[in-house]
Amino acid sequence: MLKKQTVWLLTMLSLMIVLSIYYMGSSNNEDLAYIDTGQESSEETATTDTTDGTLGDESDVEVGDIEEYGNDELFTTIRMELQNERSMKKGLLKDIVASSTSSTEEKNEALNDIDMIDQLATKESILQDSILASTDRYEDVLVRYDESKENEEKKVHVHVKVDELSSEEVVNIMQMVRDEFGDIKVGVNFQPTGS
Repeated sequence: MLKKQTVWLLTMLSLMIVLSIYYMGSSNNEDLAYIDTGQESSEETATTDTTDGTLGDESDVEVGDIEEYGNDELFTTIRMELQNERSMKKGLLKDIVASSTSSTEEKNEALNDIDMIDQLATKESILQDSILASTDRYEDVLVRYDESKENEEKKVHVHVKVDELSSEEVVNIMQMVRDEFGDIKVGVNFQPTGS
């Protein structure tokens, strides 16, 4: 039990230190918290869900609003939080593997889960690099795999830092996601660069 508490404490301390350094080093004194001002956002979301593994035509793309954060370091912060969350999960799974009270089946399942976490992180990284390399218009790309525990729905979220995305770009990004992750629901949205 002490091991889990130590891992948790170190994770929280490291996150607090990183955020403190970022906040003190920030030259524009922006708040790190998002405050909903009730104004409409200029960001758009495009999603499609085709079950036959092919991309639908433009009529399958739904466009809606998402929150606007206005923070240049948002993608980095989300990546750090995701990495910390996954590290904690892997730590718990490694405890199961190391436990003398765990059955062989539990240990094998834990090892498979660790492998799956590593594979997802690798796929996200490859996809981010591929999308960034596809054009010089994008300032940054964040790819997140998400599996809802409630309904076991799997989805990949792609956030692109660019002033606007055309329907063709959205379809290309969705195809790149499917090439990497297979037949899966995809959400593509963008955050204006503010330049």
